[in-house]
Amino acid sequence: MGSIRSVLFERMKINNMHLRNRFIRSATYDGGADRKAHVTDMQVNLYTNLSKGGAGLIITGITYVHPSGQISKFQNSIAGDEFIYGFKRLTDEVHHWGAKIAVQLFHAGREARFPRSIDRVPIAPSFLQSDPYFSGKHRAMTEDEIGEMVSAFGDAARRAREAGFDAVQIHAAHAYLLSQFLSPFTNRREDQWGGNLANRLRLHSEIYKDVRQKIGEDYPLLIKIGVQDGFAGGLEFGEGKVAAESLAQIGFDALEISLGLRGPDYEYTEFRTKVDNFKQEAYFRDWCREIKKNVKVPVMIVGGLRTFELMEEIVRNDEADFISMSRPFILEPGIINDWQRGNRHRAKCISCNKCLEALKQRETLRCIQQGT
Repeated sequence: MGSIRSVLFERMKINNMHLRNRFIRSATYDGGADRKAHVTDMQVNLYTNLSKGGAGLIITGITYVHPSGQISKFQNSIAGDEFIYGFKRLTDEVHHWGAKIAVQLFHAGREARFPRSIDRVPIAPSFLQSDPYFSGKHRAMTEDEIGEMVSAFGDAARRAREAGFDAVQIHAAHAYLLSQFLSPFTNRREDQWGGNLANRLRLHSEIYKDVRQKIGEDYPLLIKIGVQDGFAGGLEFGEGKVAAESLAQIGFDALEISLGLRGPDYEYTEFRTKVDNFKQEAYFRDWCREIKKNVKVPVMIVGGLRTFELMEEIVRNDEADFISMSRPFILEPGIINDWQRGNRHRAKCISCNKCLEALKQRETLRCIQQGT
């Protein structure tokens, strides 16, 4: 089939980064780093195939900025200059095939599983004696540790630019450190880092300033923001919307809208299952639409997107600027090329989450359902 013109294949720009289309491969943990947290051949091949497959922007999996934020033994780090070389090899390969690539800067907070801090206890904004959704050990961060974390994000962004990444994305969603600070459920602090929304958003703002100082105004700085928690009593969308708008106003170049703290099962997380028909798709669409009305920076929609025509509708209705997908690319890294050639089939991903379960068992990223 010949190429059929679509709004989704328009060339786009974020700050000084030029993209060949509106399609983003959302950050996806791949379990492929070596035990010293360096890039492997498996990862270079994975990202090369995504670039060959037509994605406009590829965002890497969670990459920790500080040793205390590690969540997996096979997770990439950008917490030291020794990691720059491996990432440079990866970014060179991606660029050769036409895509741009961003690294997702991450700290797990209390979710850390392999913290290399002095006392080996994961850090969080506050210590919660009782939490129905989390039972792991953790302790409240000190003021000095918060300052250290701000610098760690800035230093990681500087390394990312040296490694050839076209942008960085701050991970502020999905139950990790910045989500823990933003949510009134997990942030019970009574100092300048807790209490009202401005204080709970202070870490995001300080990280923004430190990163900007170290990478400059011309380098794209993105954020993935959780705008509502997956359970009652946590962050509500009213506050999350204001938080997202505030981050756009201070200077973040694009917002990817997602969930904050996770609820009791998959249906209350970013990993919803049973996305098997048109009505189940784009489950964060309403959030994106409301935020898009009040910000001047691009908005990325993620969450269960499978049907090309629905994606077109969302962009044409000015509900979002970019289409961000994760699970569909696991089975079909070349799906964007298919769509550009005119084969507008629905993504084959059935949202079974067997890929995620396999990752939890320390396998590398692959589609289990389809045996690939």
